[in-house]
Amino acid sequence: MSSSDAATTAESGQSLRGLLLLLATIAGVAVANIYYNQPLLDAFRQSFPQSAQWIGAVPASTQLGYAVGMLLLAPLGDRFDRRRLILLQIVGICIALVFAASAQSLAVLAIASLAIGILATIAQQAVPFAAELAPPAQRGHAVGTVMSGLLLGILLARTAAGFVAQYFGWRSVFAASVVALLAMAVVVIMRLPRSKPTSTLPYTQLLGSMWHLAVELRGLREASMTGAALFAAFSLFWSVLTLLLAGAPFHLGPQAAGLFGIVGAAGALAAPLAGKSADRRGPRAVITLSVALVAIAFVVFALSGRSIAGLVIGVIVLDIGVQAAQISNQSRIYALKPEARSRVNTVFMVCYFIGGALGSAVGAITWHAFGWIGACVAGLLFALLAGWVHWRQRPHAAAAATS
Repeated sequence: MSSSDAATTAESGQSLRGLLLLLATIAGVAVANIYYNQPLLDAFRQSFPQSAQWIGAVPASTQLGYAVGMLLLAPLGDRFDRRRLILLQIVGICIALVFAASAQSLAVLAIASLAIGILATIAQQAVPFAAELAPPAQRGHAVGTVMSGLLLGILLARTAAGFVAQYFGWRSVFAASVVALLAMAVVVIMRLPRSKPTSTLPYTQLLGSMWHLAVELRGLREASMTGAALFAAFSLFWSVLTLLLAGAPFHLGPQAAGLFGIVGAAGALAAPLAGKSADRRGPRAVITLSVALVAIAFVVFALSGRSIAGLVIGVIVLDIGVQAAQISNQSRIYALKPEARSRVNTVFMVCYFIGGALGSAVGAITWHAFGWIGACVAGLLFALLAGWVHWRQRPHAAAAATS
């Protein structure tokens, strides 16, 4: 390789790294809007005492909106320039945030929160965009880099919202997000390239084609079911942790469970490493290890019902396992149908969040019926289900990579 070729390659590599960091920032800043309202519920109750019994509708509306946005907006990345979609969604979410910040009733706040959730799916444009920009040999690392930004956004959102609300009031949280998003929009205009649409299907056919993709692609079905089962185990744990910490011998409040979220940084930091491992060893090997880690985590949890240290160790193992599996699964599915990455990602993520909702429900049921050990057994069963789906498809692995 000549010196000029080497310089071009280095410059290209630096440019890709810069774009991936920008996409990671976009994903993190966007997805954080889903979680800002969770530490603000008591502040909402004080502002709208006449509607105190409906305070839970605010975070519920946001989560519902995110699911709707994934289904209805994320597939548009195959049909239109993703850069333009990101900018349009930034404008839309800023308008929704202004309505939330100025809401004079809980109903208006809930409706604004629904819109915020729908438009926060900007993150689901950033991840497929990274897969498009990166060469195939670096796709896993690219996806992992952007996912690490998304995970850090989730991790830091509650902490940031609590800090801003404490000193400036809950309305300032939404106002601060508008400022952050507008600053990000300027950088997007200056730095992010346009993407090339890969489909000319009308919108209704674009949505309908997702069913056909799920039927056609065995690898997509496997990744979606495996991911859903692992995320169910993940959501189950976090749904019962606060209940465990509130009782003997801990007698800790909900803030303690929030502090456990900081430990989740391990999962965010592990995301790029998981992507690199998927590039080198193949996604299936990483997913196998991930399933084992999640299963081990629930064994640790079952033995740590009276130990903070044990719970911390289990959280680290659980987060690394779940995030490594997600990165590897997404790396796999983006290679299945390059011209349909947004739709493939939508199928995967909708299944993923359905699994999360199921895990939360099962966690609540098993906790009340069987306590902490019962919840841990249920989480272990979800991990074993993921392993069964994963290994059941092993004889078809070669076909799955191309079908």
